[in-house]
Amino acid sequence: MRLNRSTDIGLRVLMLAAARADDLLTIDELAASVAVPRSHLAKVVQRLQHLGLLDTVRGRSGGVRIATGAQDASIGGLVRDLEGDTEVVECGGETPCPLNVGCRLRGALRVAQEAFYASLDPLTIGDLAAPPVRQVLLALGPTRS
Repeated sequence: MRLNRSTDIGLRVLMLAAARADDLLTIDELAASVAVPRSHLAKVVQRLQHLGLLDTVRGRSGGVRIATGAQDASIGGLVRDLEGDTEVVECGGETPCPLNVGCRLRGALRVAQEAFYASLDPLTIGDLAAPPVRQVLLALGPTRS
């Protein structure tokens, strides 16, 4: 299974925000720290705010920070939210698979996909930002006093 780019960016942003929970991070700082284009990161941050995982502060000295309680959010649930209803294989579309009617593979892949998500359920954002990776996360981007 492969996660889409937005999910990957979202997880990295949340890990960094969790490690630097006391800091207000700008979009530019986040983009530089996680090595992604600013415009793409801004869309991901907006989605994470909508999910209640990031708080945003507007204005000249604004930015984003991890939302209260977000460090306890399940990674499995988060990945489900960010990935949406996508399936491992595309059976429909412009040219639907001719095996679609009686195929057992699609069901088996759904079960495997859910098992993948379920294996992530016990992990939290806080777990992903804990030592030893915390020190790496804190070293990314500009340091603040």
